[in-house]
Amino acid sequence: MIRLKVREIAEKQGLNMAQLARRADLDNNTVRKIWHDPTKEISTITLDKIARALGVNASELIETLPD
Repeated sequence: MIRLKVREIAEKQGLNMAQLARRADLDNNTVRKIWHDPTKEISTITLDKIARALGVNASELIETLPD
């Protein structure tokens, strides 16, 4: 299973959901869903937008969990 570390990284940078959504040019609802359900499937385009907004490599947002 894959888990996204979006919330943790954003909070370390002092960003809330709305700020991240604006930076990433994403809908607030999209970011809210990812924020509250880190195992939610997202597109690679969305992952890239979030990574760019946070100034990290997309691979840093992904954590692989044991099954």
